This record gives sequence, C-alpha cells and structure tokens, in this order.
Amino acid sequence: MDKQQVTQAIEKVLNTSKVGVLSTVHNNKPNSRYMVFYHNDLNLYTKTNINSVKVDEIENNHSAYILLGYNETTNNSFVEIDATIDVVKDQKVIDWLWGTQDKTFFDSKNDPELCVLKVVPKSIKLMNNDELDIPATIEF
Repeated sequence: MDKQQVTQAIEKVLNTSKVGVLSTVHNNKPNSRYMVFYHNDLNLYTKTNINSVKVDEIENNHSAYILLGYNETTNNSFVEIDATIDVVKDQKVIDWLWGTQDKTFFDSKNDPELCVLKVVPKSIKLMNNDELDIPATIEF
C-alpha cells in the first residue's frame, strides 16, 4: 500500500474530525475524555488548563492514545493514534492554536492557566476507508 495514499486519507480524517477521545494513563489504567484537536502535518494539538488532571497524568506518563473520526467522515473512516504527548507553554504555539479554535474555556490567549497538549504520533492506524485496503498503519 502506498504510504502517500494512506497519509492523505489520514489527513482527510484529521481535516474533517475535530472532536476525539484522548486516553492517558492514571494508576496503570486508561483515563479517557473528549477533546477538540487541530493538526499541523500529523501532529495534533489541543488546549487545556495547566492545572487539569490530564496535565498531571501526562507529566507522569507521556503515553497517549487518540480516536478521531467516524461520524463526521463520509465513509465512517477514523484513525487510532498511538502517541507521546507533551505539555507546551510556547506562546507561538498558543497563538497559532488560539486562532484556529473556539475560545470558550479561556478569556484570553494570555491566560496563565492556558497550555497546549502536543500529540506526536508513534503510529497511526486508518480504519474503515473504502478506497484503501484497511486497516492501514503508518509507523514513525
């Protein structure tokens, strides 16, 4: 299977679907919640409060798993992303993300509690895509 075709199909899901499930690890068990994701290439970004439980979980274990897609896509395709996740406080990243998403949880991009979670994939599995042999996985 052509890696470029798989990458394009994955990007189509990422462009279409913004709300997904982020799972982190807490006490050796998965802890999942819905998040709004934006992407730059195949890295995902989402905003959160620096004092949130998920930030504590990430600082203790950088492993994450994301499910994104299905209902929003025309063929119910979705991605499963095995990744590492980091807490980012870089103002350039915050400014970029602030400009791409709703701002309902924070009054300002300068809010001292605002931070960004950066999700860097280790692998992305594409599921339910009619155009490709499925599942298709890209390893990084």
